[in-house]
Amino acid sequence: PARSIAGFAPIVIGLALTLIHLISIPVTNTSVNPARSTGVAIYAGAWAVRQLWLFWFAPLLGGALGGLGYRALVDTTRSERAQNLRSRPKLTVGPKDIAEGPQGIARS
Repeated sequence: PARSIAGFAPIVIGLALTLIHLISIPVTNTSVNPARSTGVAIYAGAWAVRQLWLFWFAPLLGGALGGLGYRALVDTTRSERAQNLRSRPKLTVGPKDIAEGPQGIARS
């Protein structure tokens, strides 16, 4: 949106990850990287692998829901773009226009 500060999103994401690292890793030894968790789960045993599906599925589901929520609540460019396409004059091209080249194309 026009009211947001350009380039501010990476700072917020970085601060959120820093907060996760500072709080949850020392307390519960949390991993915020699915690839790292997968490697550790394979060596830890079957009980860890059985829980691993949620660690992969939950972020994907959250991302999909966030994208749909953004599209439904914030994204106005799709409807504006569709309206611009509908109101744009169509180009008509006939055999004579093709022979004359691009300058012969008429707008209807």
